[in-house]
Amino acid sequence: MFQQTIELYWKRILDFLMYTRNYLIRNNPVQTVLKGIIEGLKDFLTVKKKLKMAQYRLNYHKHQLQKMEQLIAENSQHNFLKGAHLDQKR
Repeated sequence: MFQQTIELYWKRILDFLMYTRNYLIRNNPVQTVLKGIIEGLKDFLTVKKKLKMAQYRLNYHKHQLQKMEQLIAENSQHNFLKGAHLDQKR
């Protein structure tokens, strides 16, 4: 009986180790961590370039908005809209 219990425990341990091995083969955690680190480094090294692009886009859209507001103010028939305010009716 004692020997059967030991054999049962040994079989369970081996099954657990096989399941663990198969899981590690399917989902390699070391490779996942390395991919995450590499992606983080890429993002860190290219953050300045991304910031410059975002600033460029922001300035471009601000310029477009100013042009649109200026055109609306020039074409508006109301004198009080000749400033920096956007014509709410259009």
